[in-house]
Amino acid sequence: MNTSIDLPEMRVFAAVVTDGSFTSAAERLGTDKARVSRIVRRMEEKLGVQLLTRSTRRLNVTEVGRDYFERAVCILTAAEAAEAAVAQQSREPKGLLKITAGAEFGTMVVDDWIAAFLRAAPKVTVEAEYTNRLVDIIHEGFDVAIRVGALEDSGLSARRLGEVSYGLYAAPNYLKRAPKLSAVGDLKHHALIMKTIRGRSSWTLVKEAIAERVTATPRCAVNSIIAAKNLAVAGLGIAQLPRFMAAPFVADGSLACVLAGWAEIPAPVHAVFASSRYMDPKVRTFVDLSVEAFKGGDA
Repeated sequence: MNTSIDLPEMRVFAAVVTDGSFTSAAERLGTDKARVSRIVRRMEEKLGVQLLTRSTRRLNVTEVGRDYFERAVCILTAAEAAEAAVAQQSREPKGLLKITAGAEFGTMVVDDWIAAFLRAAPKVTVEAEYTNRLVDIIHEGFDVAIRVGALEDSGLSARRLGEVSYGLYAAPNYLKRAPKLSAVGDLKHHALIMKTIRGRSSWTLVKEAIAERVTATPRCAVNSIIAAKNLAVAGLGIAQLPRFMAAPFVADGSLACVLAGWAEIPAPVHAVFASSRYMDPKVRTFVDLSVEAFKGGDA
C-alpha cells in the first residue's frame, strides 16, 4: 500500500464526511461533484479499503472510513497549525476568517465587530454563520466561535471577552395601567414576556446574595430575545433583556427599568478557537478587537 500523505485528497474526504454528501462537499471546495467522487474512489483504490458506502439516497461512512476521517482531521489540523505558525511571521491579517456565533448575539453584536474588523484588516474576508446549534469548529472548519454562557470542557482554547448583564424592563404606558411593582413577588400580578428554554418559562432573579425564582404562565412566551424586546416596547408586559439591548430604548423613553438590581446572573462571553499557541494573525486581531469592543461598552 502506498502510504504517502496527500493533504488535498484528505481535505476532500474530510469535507465529504463532514457535509454528508459529494454535492455539498463540492460546493464547499469550489469544484464539481464528479471530481470529488473520483478523488474519493482513487483514495479507496490506493488504500485498498472501502471508506464510504453509496446508494441512491444515502452516503454512509464505513468503520474504517470513520477511523481514517478522525485521523485525517488530526493531520489536517496539525498542518494548518504549522501553516499558521509560519504565517505569524507576517503580522498582517489576511485570508478568510470563518466566524460562528449565536443567531441573536451575532445579529445584535458580532455584526458590528465584523464591520470594525474588516475596516481594520483590508486583506481579510469574512464568512459568518449565525446559528443556535453548538458548532464543532474543528470539524466544520471555523476559525473562531463567539459563545455566550458557560463553556463546555471541549479541549479548545478560549478567551473571555466580557459578560452580558440583564435587567427587567417595561414600557411606561404598560406601567401606568399595571398593578404596583415594588418586590419580586409582585411579578405574579403582571403580564410577563418570557423567553422559553425547552418549553419552560421561568426566571431566577438575583440581587446581591439573594436569589428568587419566578415561575409563571407568561402573557407571551417567545424563543427570541429580540421578540421579547419588541413586545415590551409595544407595552405588552415586562421582559428580561440584556442591558446593552435595552439601553437605547431606555434613553428614548420607550422602556423603563423595573425592580432595579434584580436580574439573572450575568452571562460570560468567550471567543473559542483551536489553539492559543499558533494563533493566526487574523484570528488574534479579531479576538483583540472583540475584547476592546466590550471594554468600550459595545455589548
